[in-house]
Amino acid sequence: MHSPHLLGILGGLGPMASAYFYEMITAHTAAARDQDHIDIILSSRASTPDRTDFILGRSADSPLPAMIEDAQDLQRFGARAIVIPCNTAHYFIDQVRASVSVPVPSIIRETARFVRLCGCRKAGILATEGTVSAGAYQNALDAEGVAWQIPDAEGQSLVSRIIYDYVKRSIPCDPSLLYEAARPLREDGCDCMILGCTELSVAARGLRHDPLFVDSLEVLACRAILLCEKETKDFRPAFSRLAGLPLI
Repeated sequence: MHSPHLLGILGGLGPMASAYFYEMITAHTAAARDQDHIDIILSSRASTPDRTDFILGRSADSPLPAMIEDAQDLQRFGARAIVIPCNTAHYFIDQVRASVSVPVPSIIRETARFVRLCGCRKAGILATEGTVSAGAYQNALDAEGVAWQIPDAEGQSLVSRIIYDYVKRSIPCDPSLLYEAARPLREDGCDCMILGCTELSVAARGLRHDPLFVDSLEVLACRAILLCEKETKDFRPAFSRLAGLPLI
């Protein structure tokens, strides 16, 4: 018998972020025993082609076929909802949604809404070159009426270095690099920083209580727990604002 709230995680994009996401859901689900946790199936196809390389035209190898295949496999296994813990993969979310008949919430739109609910007036966008180039967060924040700023070339290079030279290589990253990337955006009036790449979420593990950073992976984890009709625990108080809201 399938669980009525079996959650499918379309992961591997990248693997460390997927593992952290699974850990985050488990840590933030109110439970007194194993059986109180969410039933989860995690697909982690690490061989999925790089999303940024495809979006920027550096590769003709699209990740979409693998993502669609994995989403359909998760649904066939019995997933009642599918989450994708990768911001850059949002570029393909419409096609993935069209390939299945279960909800697939958007990490980017959910995060942009959360930024507004937190009262942020201007958000700095820390994300991959692919996500920034696609304008994903810019468009989502515009829709929420929140101003935004992206890093200059030097700042974006630093963000990419954190993602590709540290997290994707499983090399510990000094959190001070995130503050360094955020500094010019704060000087330009940004009152919050969106961690718009799940590798940045991994890099910022020790900073989750700093209200400066809005972690997209935390937002998606909270929404996944609520979607599975479980109670959350140990999120910052602001996350209570997500309860009862429809998925987007």
